[in-house]
Amino acid sequence: MSVESVFRIPTRVYWEDTDAGGVVYHAQYVAFLERARTEWLRSLGYGQELLRDAHGLLFAIRSMRIDFRRPARLDDALEVSVVLRECRRASAVFAQEIRRGGELLVSAEVRAAALGAGDFRPRAIPDTLYQELKSHESKHAE
Repeated sequence: MSVESVFRIPTRVYWEDTDAGGVVYHAQYVAFLERARTEWLRSLGYGQELLRDAHGLLFAIRSMRIDFRRPARLDDALEVSVVLRECRRASAVFAQEIRRGGELLVSAEVRAAALGAGDFRPRAIPDTLYQELKSHESKHAE
């Protein structure tokens, strides 16, 4: 991933994130990835509530490919990254990673569809947001 196009947030593993053995439960990684995408949008000035209320828009996950490489454990400090790999008029593709220090634990490709907030039907991303997203699209994603 191109360093300048990567958005990162820190997170920590708590009891609620783990199974009985203190290892992060596989579905919790999806929540970590979601939080990072949400914070990335917020950093651009488009929080979820604003998208819904002011633009009548929400994003729903269409597909997700996840590669679990190594487990995270209770109390680990993690970093979750987001790169916008592709933006189309009504969808976006993200490359994401979860790392512990320099160690890659999880990589994911996430496809999100733009939907109307009231009817959940596909719709175009409003022009202002679309242009903002296109300006953050990575041409150098791995």
